Amino acid sequence: MNRRQFLESAAYGLAAAPLLNAGAAQAQPAGWAATVQSVIAEGQRFDPALVVEAARMLARRATIPVVTTDLPDGYATMPFDQFVGIRAQANGLIWAGENRGFTIEPLHRGYVFSNPVSLFTVEDEVVRRVTFDRSKFDYGRVTPPPANVDLQFSGFRVAAGHERPYEVAIFQGATFFRALARGQNFGALARALILRPGEQRGEEIPFFRAFWIERPSPASGFLVIHALLDSESLTGAVRMTLRPGDVTFIDVEMTLFARQALDHVGFGCAMGTFLSGPQSRRTFDDLRPAIHEVSGVQMLTGGGEWIYRPVNNPAALQVSSFVDTNPRGFGLVQRERDPGAFQDEDQRYELRPSVWMEPLGEWGAGSVQLIEIPSDSEQNDNIITYWRPRQAIAAGSETTIAYRQSWCWQPQERPAPLATVTRIRQGRGSQGRRRRFSVEFTGDKLGDAGIVAATRANITATPGAVHGLRLWPYPERKTMRVGFEIDPNTDNLSELRLVLEAGGQPVSETWLDRWTW
Repeated sequence: MNRRQFLESAAYGLAAAPLLNAGAAQAQPAGWAATVQSVIAEGQRFDPALVVEAARMLARRATIPVVTTDLPDGYATMPFDQFVGIRAQANGLIWAGENRGFTIEPLHRGYVFSNPVSLFTVEDEVVRRVTFDRSKFDYGRVTPPPANVDLQFSGFRVAAGHERPYEVAIFQGATFFRALARGQNFGALARALILRPGEQRGEEIPFFRAFWIERPSPASGFLVIHALLDSESLTGAVRMTLRPGDVTFIDVEMTLFARQALDHVGFGCAMGTFLSGPQSRRTFDDLRPAIHEVSGVQMLTGGGEWIYRPVNNPAALQVSSFVDTNPRGFGLVQRERDPGAFQDEDQRYELRPSVWMEPLGEWGAGSVQLIEIPSDSEQNDNIITYWRPRQAIAAGSETTIAYRQSWCWQPQERPAPLATVTRIRQGRGSQGRRRRFSVEFTGDKLGDAGIVAATRANITATPGAVHGLRLWPYPERKTMRVGFEIDPNTDNLSELRLVLEAGGQPVSETWLDRWTW
């Protein structure tokens, strides 16, 4: 079982305690679907504030463990290829044939997706429950569940477009979701919330428990999704506005209510796969020269510095923190877009999206966290990045956060006119434990002869010493290659920093890396 499957199946399974309707004196413990409907009942007028109020009320009560034994025999253990063969039929697609620009496909439970999720639509401002009906699914090679059993759902899939709809987003498992821009393949994952990743005390994983999806008007071009999340330590109400296109935007607004004090919370989380590539020391017996759906972390600091940190598949778990105040943007990016770099006609890694997070409002002090997990399987999402606020969240407090996600070929806000890192190579150095690096920068400024002549490489290694620094300019290609060696002496880790400067001003973004021996 890979990391993605483990997170989706072995996470803390929690449901809500009973909620009270306005004016109700008491409520008895009930299943999740009944609890949700007791607060935002089918047929009543929908108000987004009700989702927030439901989360607030949940936070005042202890959680009740979810029971997932209602799945038919074999559904929790069925192979992946059988599970993905269960698809909604045409009559099970929501808003199909209504020419609204979006259709919703409810997703069946099974495989590692055992936790039940309630789905609702909001039509003419009224809540409508999406009822499970096995006759609306094509089960392929799988024996259908018994009749008259309400299994609820594991999530949903979104298709966009009027004449030729295409899949644009999937919400399924924990608080995971993914999206893509037009012409891309699914790749990196986002998480609405991440708690205590990489810690010895264990990760706590919130789950979406219910969704309310507003029926879009035909010409709107956007889809509004409300969700209620729950975990042992907190509850939350999430509003997501999806705008698909050549860049697909998802605006995320979240209100959290803490049951317990939280000292490690992550916002704007993205996850992706990096198995091997030219910048990585680890190699695999594979005919493909590179295997990755993300190549690095890009950041725009609160002070306006552009940073690029390539990711690696380390021999041991690595956690990096990039301290900042009021970050202007960060995310996992896929910079390699040449099919020849991968030579993989099936996975097409060059078509995977970059995911850029733009904070809305001031986020204060904290750090962009990067977790790199050793992996020998390209199915593992072994690269994780997110924003970790420095200030802990107090028990009983209310926290709001908002940001815009861009699922794109490259972030719209880019380091231009600064040169960017376009190629990284590394290998054995000239002697001892030295390691040799080659970093190429490309940008319009590097085609200017005057700037090129004045350009110097500002490089540091902490700890370690830099040797043999050389610059090779190629103004006809608007490229400059920087070559150097790092000698760690007796240390086993070195933090590297490199930026091109001319006249005391940056000509390039800042390249960061961590090298471990």
